[in-house]
Amino acid sequence: LEGKVPPDSGFKARAGDARDLNDVGDGEYDVAFSNSVIEHVGDLDDQAAMAREVARVGKRYYVQTPNYYFPIEPHFLFPGFQWLPIPMRVWLISHFRMGYMKEIYTKEQAKDVIFHTQLLTSRNMKTMFPNAEHVPERIFGLTKSFIAHSPCDTWKAE
Repeated sequence: LEGKVPPDSGFKARAGDARDLNDVGDGEYDVAFSNSVIEHVGDLDDQAAMAREVARVGKRYYVQTPNYYFPIEPHFLFPGFQWLPIPMRVWLISHFRMGYMKEIYTKEQAKDVIFHTQLLTSRNMKTMFPNAEHVPERIFGLTKSFIAHSPCDTWKAE
């Protein structure tokens, strides 16, 4: 990320592991923003660790993630992909180019991609962000994704 943010922009960006930001102080960032990232950090424990860090390092936060129950899986663009048994998902992505994913040739690579694409439910988000305001993002009456953001009273100008 170095060199991507102009030094006089007032923004600070950094690369790191969103599950462990131990070198970042509490509330060090005005806003912690995540758009469709939390579903890629690992299992539910990893996702919960990221949620804790987001809420800790940001004075305010905004986290968006696709809905596990939306009928089209947004990464693979395949109806119901997230509900298929893991061996079937591995077979599909190791034999076909699907959605935004690059071609995958080995079962090990396919398993890794599946492990690092774990969609969340509304209950998961409410558990991980208990103090957040939760907003469903809808399309054609269906909830496409979830947004958890710090309560609006924390967004007042300082």
